[in-house]
Amino acid sequence: MFLFIGPKNALLRLAVKFFPPDPGQLQEEYTRYLFALQLKRDLLEERLPCTDTTAALLASHLLQAEIGDYDETLDREHLKANEYLPSQEHSLEKILEFHRKHTGQTPAESDFQVLEIARKLEMYGIRFHTASDREGARINLAVSHMGVLVFQGTTKINTFNWSRVRKLSFKRKRFLIKLHPEVRGPYQDTLEFLLGSRDECKNFWKICVEYHTFFRLFDQPKARAKAVLFSRGSSFRYRYGSTTHAGSGGFRGKNWCLASAVDLSHFSLHPLPRSIPGLSTESPQPSPSTRKSPLSLSPASQVTLDPAGQGLSPLLSPVLSDAGGARMDSEEEPKHKSMAADEAYFIVKEILATERTYLKDLEVLTVWFRSAVVKEDAMPADLMTLLFSNIDPIYEFHRGFLRAVEQRLALWEGSSNTHATGDHQRIGDILLRNIYFQRHDEVLTELEKATRRFKKLETVYKEFELQKVCYLPLNAFLLKPIQRLVHYRLLLGRLCGHYAPAHPDSADCRDALQAITEVTSTLQHSLARLETLQKLTELQRDLVGVENLLAPGREFIREGCLHKLTRKGLQQRMFFLFSDVLLYTSKGVTGTSRFRIRGLLPLRGMLVSAWAPHSEKLAQQGAPGGPAEPALNLGPPLSTRLEKEKWIRDLDTAIDAAKGGSDQSLGDSSTGSSEVSLEQESEDARGSRGSLEGQGQRRANTTVHVCWYRNTSVSRADRSAAVENQLSGYLLRKFKNSNGWQKLWVVFTNFCLFFYKTHQDDHPLASLPLLGYSVSVPQEADGVHKEHVFKLQFKSHVYFFRAESKYTFGRWMEVIERAGSSPGRARRPEEEA
Repeated sequence: MFLFIGPKNALLRLAVKFFPPDPGQLQEEYTRYLFALQLKRDLLEERLPCTDTTAALLASHLLQAEIGDYDETLDREHLKANEYLPSQEHSLEKILEFHRKHTGQTPAESDFQVLEIARKLEMYGIRFHTASDREGARINLAVSHMGVLVFQGTTKINTFNWSRVRKLSFKRKRFLIKLHPEVRGPYQDTLEFLLGSRDECKNFWKICVEYHTFFRLFDQPKARAKAVLFSRGSSFRYRYGSTTHAGSGGFRGKNWCLASAVDLSHFSLHPLPRSIPGLSTESPQPSPSTRKSPLSLSPASQVTLDPAGQGLSPLLSPVLSDAGGARMDSEEEPKHKSMAADEAYFIVKEILATERTYLKDLEVLTVWFRSAVVKEDAMPADLMTLLFSNIDPIYEFHRGFLRAVEQRLALWEGSSNTHATGDHQRIGDILLRNIYFQRHDEVLTELEKATRRFKKLETVYKEFELQKVCYLPLNAFLLKPIQRLVHYRLLLGRLCGHYAPAHPDSADCRDALQAITEVTSTLQHSLARLETLQKLTELQRDLVGVENLLAPGREFIREGCLHKLTRKGLQQRMFFLFSDVLLYTSKGVTGTSRFRIRGLLPLRGMLVSAWAPHSEKLAQQGAPGGPAEPALNLGPPLSTRLEKEKWIRDLDTAIDAAKGGSDQSLGDSSTGSSEVSLEQESEDARGSRGSLEGQGQRRANTTVHVCWYRNTSVSRADRSAAVENQLSGYLLRKFKNSNGWQKLWVVFTNFCLFFYKTHQDDHPLASLPLLGYSVSVPQEADGVHKEHVFKLQFKSHVYFFRAESKYTFGRWMEVIERAGSSPGRARRPEEEA
């Protein structure tokens, strides 16, 4: 802001313009220092309200950064000459007490602690603009990275997220917010607020446009052609930095500092208390892509705000719209400069990336599902207590753990640590504290029972699973805490294998690995049981015409697409093999994603025999010594020889195991017999000839639907391998016939890639099921001349993905190959040369 002292003299004060949600992710130490200076000023000017204890703690870290370790005499003299807090004398002793505990803390660490404490405060980065609503009630408006905020006094009463806002505009003193019809809920289509004057209103509108652009714009819009004589509307355009210039690990300090068009070389600044590297005045260069931004300024002083990706629903095909993220020309190299080839650094970065995804998965339960059931009052109080008393402590623990990992990695990457001895280049000490687990088998069982008893809860459950944020079956999120421990064990094993015994982090990593190995070994049987329970529960919902699928002792073995011989010839059927019964289904009601039961065969007494090449016959054993009665003919394609071997092996094993067991009751509501007669069958031609690419249904990326459309199968061993092979991180993606690379946050889980703009997004833009895909390195004929690129191909669908480093490239290749080639996976014909 400018303070005019005289007609010819002006004092320029630099200030932070955009407050990121997590300033600790700023990569440059100097940028974090500038942010700390801003928070120091806010603290003194009472623009950062907090308790006296928190204020004293912030002041103590600022003091440590300014003068170093505690010295009572020096501290008192410095605090007498410099003011950190209003009425500082009342908090003097607390400041000194806290400062005594910071011995050995570097200035960079102190700045980081200031940012970490400040970001948790409700008023962090908030700048009030006085207004009133339609009823004349006095309110305060503010804008942040998430959207437009409304306060009553200093209490936040509403948040209008950018994804909910369709258009911002102003007319004289009136500030207007137009919401998307599908998300406005109880609000009107247009919300109106009255500010003090037209200039105040326009100023707040400009700030909103700048914030939206900085945090949500991922590409440079086309320059508009100027009118020859007259122009209409506001000439305001925000044309400086945005988070597109951020690196994959966080926001780059240089671009954050230089959002102003002011040439800093024309001004002299007061000497700073510590040395400062040179400050570049280069303007951030826009992406060369010419694709339009989601943000457009209309001639009538308004801004149209579309939700991320134009509201795309997750695609159920290998096609992902280019609306998903920032693009680069094929000649443009990624801006990220990786650290020295230190494998430990990239392992820690993988821990951070997957932890971000894990926390988002927990939020599906703790935030989104809780909100849905509370809003409809659909869940019994005892079940509510059981569910969230188990999940909430894990969520809160991992929020703190994620911040600790982010802090450690930021210090690892900091420029001040290029000559460090390794004090911050370690992770084992905080992983050692991360063995936190609650039992979820009871939660999973009770939730399933309650959905069958309470119709209202069942309705809310089903509707919630159709929401974009619920990108997996809901009960799959309940298994994430146990699966996460398995992932920790694998990554810790890599760290221990990388570190030499004398490394300062080796002992902590080995202790953490031993502790987590003991826990996962104990929970191994429990995890297998929970995975079976989760799969049976999912199938119970997806299959029509079957009851009591959740029988005690029943285990899932394999699911896949086969062809059954009927009077009409070979017909496509979806088969489900369990430990005691074989079900086969066809596509159910047109327009739904459910399968209808066509028949079920108890395994006890069943025989498997060949009746033609690539064809098998299942028969029920008749009277002792008598012939077997034909029950089911499976014709070609049993698509490959290996696919046939897998099915026969699993069938033989399950039949042998069922000999000593008892028949389980499995109701079939569609017919009275266990086998549907050939005359009763009707073929849904549209269902069998459809393609995965053409489906518009929600959650058609589950293994059931992918197996149906890609004529493959998935076994219990495959699912276990998928648990161990999950990965998250930023990748550059390119289509087969395009030149531009698109930066996306990618999550690999449940045999599927999920694509996001950034790791902060709540739901994926699209998904790509990988069952049937092959992963390889591009050949010369592909024309991709870049490092660290891998190729995914299914028939004519080809995608290229580019990683940031050799280690990251290797990990993506590894997890996709292992998830696609576990002992239970059947290879494609071209792999059987």
